[in-house]
Amino acid sequence: MRFAEQDRVSPPPACPVLFVGSSSIRMWASLTADMAPLPVLNRGFGGSSTRHVNAYFDRVVTRYRPRAIVLYAGENDIDAGESPAEVLAQVEYFMALKDHRLGRQVPVYYISQKPSKLRAAQFQRQSDANEAVKALADRRPDLDYIDIVPAMLENGEPKDIYVEDGLHMSAAGYAIWRERVGDALRRGGVERLRCRS
Repeated sequence: MRFAEQDRVSPPPACPVLFVGSSSIRMWASLTADMAPLPVLNRGFGGSSTRHVNAYFDRVVTRYRPRAIVLYAGENDIDAGESPAEVLAQVEYFMALKDHRLGRQVPVYYISQKPSKLRAAQFQRQSDANEAVKALADRRPDLDYIDIVPAMLENGEPKDIYVEDGLHMSAAGYAIWRERVGDALRRGGVERLRCRS
């Protein structure tokens, strides 16, 4: 993780929409163009679980004082054997860190765990974790749940939108995320949000 070095070489935008989480965020190469004209910052790091994001919260979230946060985490937690309840607990802790460091006014957009070919056997546990986070979002006005699962399935199976490893998405997969995430940010009026020092 060399974010501090990257920041020195290429200073991040002020008041960005911060995208954070695992490699599905890190590998979103078209993110800046996909979310334009919003100022976005990609701080995904490969292999990370929700627990990892929480451990590095100040380094990957707080320091950027974002106007909004888009989080993709939980899939690697499930793959590592954690339960849906443990995923929920870590998302709740992420929200608590956000409240303490940035305030309740900063919204978080949680992208649901994606169905992939490689992890098809984990789909039910992913779904249970997704439902738990969705229920949390129903109780918190500062948390929005973005359900990308239906758009990534065809006849109950993952669409052909993955690279050779069956886990990471091709451009076709990111096109689905662009539409769903962009719609959620527009509905939330993120472009009108202002950062607080």
